Amino acid sequence: MLKVENLQVSYGHREAVHNVSLRVEEGEIVTLVGSNGAGKTTTLKAISGLLRASGGTVSFDGERIDRLAPHQVIERGVVHVPEGRLLFPEMTVLEHLELGALRGRPGSMGFAERLRWVYDLFPVLAERHAQKAGTMSGGQQQMVAIARGLMANPKCLMLDEPSLGLAPIMVDTLADTIKSLHASGITVLLVEQRVDLALRLADRAYVLETGRVVMEEAAHTLLADPRIKTAYLGL
Repeated sequence: MLKVENLQVSYGHREAVHNVSLRVEEGEIVTLVGSNGAGKTTTLKAISGLLRASGGTVSFDGERIDRLAPHQVIERGVVHVPEGRLLFPEMTVLEHLELGALRGRPGSMGFAERLRWVYDLFPVLAERHAQKAGTMSGGQQQMVAIARGLMANPKCLMLDEPSLGLAPIMVDTLADTIKSLHASGITVLLVEQRVDLALRLADRAYVLETGRVVMEEAAHTLLADPRIKTAYLGL
C-alpha cells in the first residue's frame, strides 16, 4: 500500500533522513522505532507532504505522492496525526471534526454517519462536542486529534507519538483504540517512544538510527531479543 524508497530529507545543509526505504502492506500495523533524533517524525512529515524530500520516492496504492501538497495526500487516503496534537485551543471538538472532514477521502459514509462512528469510538467527545479543545485534558485532546484524522476517512493512518504526555491508564485506552482501528480495516504506521507498546501493537518494525534504517524485523522478534532491545531500543 505505502512504499518509501531511498528517501532523503534535509533541514538546510543537514541531512536528517538518509536513503530510508520501507513498506507498509494493506492491513498491517508497522512501527518506526529509534531514539530521539533518529528521523522518525521527519519520515512521517515527508510522507504526508509537510516536508519536501530532497531525494527518493513515496508511493501510495501505486501512485507517487511525494510531490503532492499535504491536502492532496489526505485526499488519497494517507492521514497524519502529528506529534503534539496541534489542536486549535479556541475551537470546539465538533469544529475540529468538521475540519478533519473538509479534505477527506470520499467514502461510503457521509459526514453524519462518520461522525456517529467517531463518537462511538470516543464517547467522551460526543458528550463534550461543544467544549473548546484548549480546556480539555491531555488524553481527551489526543482523542480529538485522532478523531479529526479519522474524519478524513483514511486508508492509512500515521500516528506520531500518540502516547506523549498521557497518564498510564490513558495509554492503555490508546492501545485499545489502535487495535480497534486496525480491526476496522485501517492500516497504521506508528511512531511511538514507548517502544514496548509499539512492538506489542505492530506486525513489523523498522529501527532507525541517525536517519538510517538499521533493521527491519517482525515486531515480536525485536521484542523478544534482549541483545536488540539493549543495543537499539533502550529497553
